[in-house]
Amino acid sequence: MDAASLPAAEMSWLAWLRRELAPAPGRSENAVRITVTVVLVVVIAMTLRVPEAAVSAYMVFFVTKAHRKATALVGILMILGVTIGIALSLLMYRLTIDRPELRIPGMAVMLFTGMFLSRVFEIGPLAFMLGFILSVTQSVAELAPSGELLVRAMLWLLVAIVYPIAITVVVSQFLLPVHAPPQPTVAKKKKPLLAPDAFTNPKYARFALKVTLAAMSCYILYTAVDWAGIHTAFITCIFIALEDTESTLYKGLLRIVGCLIGALLGFLSILYLVPHMETIASLVLLIGAVSLGAAWIGMGSERIAYAGLQIAFAFFMCLLQGFGPDTDFDTIRDRIVGILLGIVMMTLIFCFLWPERSDDRLRPALGRALRKTAPRST
Repeated sequence: MDAASLPAAEMSWLAWLRRELAPAPGRSENAVRITVTVVLVVVIAMTLRVPEAAVSAYMVFFVTKAHRKATALVGILMILGVTIGIALSLLMYRLTIDRPELRIPGMAVMLFTGMFLSRVFEIGPLAFMLGFILSVTQSVAELAPSGELLVRAMLWLLVAIVYPIAITVVVSQFLLPVHAPPQPTVAKKKKPLLAPDAFTNPKYARFALKVTLAAMSCYILYTAVDWAGIHTAFITCIFIALEDTESTLYKGLLRIVGCLIGALLGFLSILYLVPHMETIASLVLLIGAVSLGAAWIGMGSERIAYAGLQIAFAFFMCLLQGFGPDTDFDTIRDRIVGILLGIVMMTLIFCFLWPERSDDRLRPALGRALRKTAPRST
């Protein structure tokens, strides 16, 4: 079937997809940098047996921005955030380790505060990382058989997050660096540290409350049914709430599509490729190939970039289960269920509880994009 015989709607969709995946200035350089960095992180994790390799690999996507200065700034702020967060969490455990009546409300308060400040603070990444680390580390108390192992796990988490961020910043400075385009010579306005309407505009608090409600609902659900394997639901709710709540429906679609694609790639890899892998080189090639594709999508426009991050997140969570090839489908099942649970919970809450659509820049994104790319009659 040739293009002329395709329905107009299908031609419009294909034209939109081709446009979104087309090369753009700096896109290939960023995709290569992300791929190289992910490969370095995975090799280090497997060689030195650093746990949480999936989180480490995803942090590369999480930190990398379009230009190296932005990457360095975000990376430094996040390293500070995770270091301070781990230290504070260890201090808090002296009061909360055996007192869930204090720990669970404390998790909610810390997560709400972190999400709120991430929207109104000029250095939002620092606030986000603090809220994320404090809430996540407090949420795993039930999984540790002893206090000593819990402390060891938290210190390893610090390593697993910090070293990929540091590598990302270094690589962004020296490997195919992409500079910000020259700015017009106009007087720059100094931005306030705190948004002027931080405590008068209710959308910031509503955003934080919705993220907290979604994450805590997942936590209570998987704890109540004693299914700790899907604890990725809690992490998913926080990770996919990085940006503002505009275009909730559209971003929810990107999250689900990206997650399904990444999970499918992980499932097929474990089913057909991983059983034949005998060295770390083959694992690196597989991860590099998927990372390159996800990075290419992730470095696209805001109409498609979020799907690239979700592809990477789901794929890493499925494939990187230990320190070598693993064909445990129970783990991949649990992680997929956890990711989907987090996405569904976030989508439901963000769609029906104070949906922000008045200043939505992408609300009609897909439909409008398709209409714009539709063939015009001459």
